[in-house]
Amino acid sequence: MKREYMLDDVIAAISTPMGVGGIGIVRMTGTGCIEIADKIFIGKKKLTEKATHTLSYGKITDLDGEIIDEVLVSVMKAPHTYTKEDIVEINCHGGSLVTRKVLEAVLKAGARIAQPGEFTKRSFLNGRIDLTQAEAVIDLIESKTELSRQAAVNQLEGRLKTAVREMRDEILDMIASIEAVIDYPDYDIEDETYSNMEKGASKLLETMDKLLEGADRGKIIREGLQTVIVGKPNVGKSSLLNWLLEEDRAIVTDIPGTTRDTVEEYLNIDGIPIKIVDTAGIRETGDVVERMGVEKSKAYAEQADLVIMMLDGSRPLEAEDKEILSFIKDKKTIVLLNKVDLEQKLSMEELETYIPEEQILFISVKKNKGFDALIDALKNMFLDGHAASADDALLGNTRHKDALYRAKEAMEHCMETITMRMPEDFISLDLQDANRALGEITGDTSDDEIIDRIFTKFCLGK
Repeated sequence: MKREYMLDDVIAAISTPMGVGGIGIVRMTGTGCIEIADKIFIGKKKLTEKATHTLSYGKITDLDGEIIDEVLVSVMKAPHTYTKEDIVEINCHGGSLVTRKVLEAVLKAGARIAQPGEFTKRSFLNGRIDLTQAEAVIDLIESKTELSRQAAVNQLEGRLKTAVREMRDEILDMIASIEAVIDYPDYDIEDETYSNMEKGASKLLETMDKLLEGADRGKIIREGLQTVIVGKPNVGKSSLLNWLLEEDRAIVTDIPGTTRDTVEEYLNIDGIPIKIVDTAGIRETGDVVERMGVEKSKAYAEQADLVIMMLDGSRPLEAEDKEILSFIKDKKTIVLLNKVDLEQKLSMEELETYIPEEQILFISVKKNKGFDALIDALKNMFLDGHAASADDALLGNTRHKDALYRAKEAMEHCMETITMRMPEDFISLDLQDANRALGEITGDTSDDEIIDRIFTKFCLGK
């Protein structure tokens, strides 16, 4: 698919976080970026005279000749660069003011400000990476655990791209065989053609099924679990969060309603990134601020991947408990029965009318008991009891999963068409649908709107 995109201009942006630091980097790419840098660089030699992938010491000035900073300038010439274009990186002293002044000088010398993700977008448009690898860049930046980092590196190295392109090659070979039969109808090879098509379609469906099997686990590794702790006041929610974090992140008191807003933190549990939210205790209250916190708690529970409900085992189920249990009955839920070190007054028979027995765990936050069972329950609920691995995340992106599902549906339809011995051109149409869906994963058949949306998620300078 041909895309119109201005690749003959020079873009620039600050590629390091704003603020005080040891170094700040202003990056440029595009034909003519080295010449632009020479307009504001003072060194022993012109940057245009430097060999590729070299570092030069000098000073950056504005167009009036006023010195802005002492710098080291990296010159990297096409095509062996991140964007396959010339790249200049100006390494100045860290700090918001100095990096901004260097960027302003670059822009006045002829560059334009880059859009979010535009450097990586150029890398994609120039054929250095495909769309899955571009998405892996932002996954790598946003990775919360070692496992999610490994998964992003696997994708950045092209493992998903390779798997998808192998499937597309097989589909294109099948289409070519069909076209040959259509072009030469005198050869009586119809049964052999159908048999070969059936074998090819079956093999492709097996490959697709295998990829889709790990998609949900991959999504968890890539995006983490949105987890909410709910319950009425004073059942131990904040104490649980503090235990998980191994620090006093949430205030714990005996006063009901202490937590009035949500407290959010990321955890790493056996390689699974978990965004855990401690919410305000859910109860009827006349306090306006607390009531807002209760409504926010319900909204978080509605959107969560997992709800951890805490109950006080030393007290019978009360109306507030039953209301929460009814509210979360259709969610993936783990109920933690806290305070098992005290005399138990909560009726298990009554509780099991709301929640299955296997989703109920007995813990004591105070005595530090029962937390290994919580980890095991998470694995059983989301990872089929297996330890997570980076290989599971090969298809962890929702966009990839959706495209592969559509490719699989097209192949299933293709298999039906073959079984019914319908004309070869009908088979070819199904194969083309599958090929088009697979191409969306790598960006070969994606429309510009989808591509633009992906790159707007990036930060400036990447």
